[in-house]
Amino acid sequence: MIATAKQQLSFNEFIEICPEDGIYELVNGEIVKMPITRNHDDVAEFTDRQLDREVQRLKLNYVVKRGITIKTTTKEGVEQGRVPDVSVIDRTVWRSERKAYSALESPIQLAVEVVSTNWEDDYVDKLDEYERLGIAEYWILDYLAIGKREYLGNHKIPTVFVFSLNAEGKYQCVKFRGDERIVSPTFPELVLTTDRVLSA
Repeated sequence: MIATAKQQLSFNEFIEICPEDGIYELVNGEIVKMPITRNHDDVAEFTDRQLDREVQRLKLNYVVKRGITIKTTTKEGVEQGRVPDVSVIDRTVWRSERKAYSALESPIQLAVEVVSTNWEDDYVDKLDEYERLGIAEYWILDYLAIGKREYLGNHKIPTVFVFSLNAEGKYQCVKFRGDERIVSPTFPELVLTTDRVLSA
């Protein structure tokens, strides 16, 4: 991550001045560029295609997008601007303001993050912010197995984590590894193994 601004910005200010030459997030009042490797992008793109195919196959009322900014807040109430690697959004919400810019302030159905060197953002900060916003499902794709051993185990095996909100609005997690089929509340008929996603 490379910080590119020092002033404390609100979410609306961030949307107004955010550069267009890459992917940027608003983190603790600063604009932060999110560097993405080709490998990272391949995993995100593969996941995007698989989810979009499932939406089309079942004629679900979702759109699958990349590069969409979502307004979240920290537990301290600080506004953040997060950009999941893949976003699954209710089609009605997406089309409600067709002339609006891509930033959303309401929860999406599913956010997918592909883990990078800033893995703590995905495992800690975004997990907390997405839960607080009420995003129904959140995937962490740790294809490099770079998260902590407490998440990945002593042998640090590449893992897909699927978090889903329970009745109390708290995330519950299920881990998938190897040739295990990923079980998704949003896409219950999805036939996709962990290996296929993580080796994309």
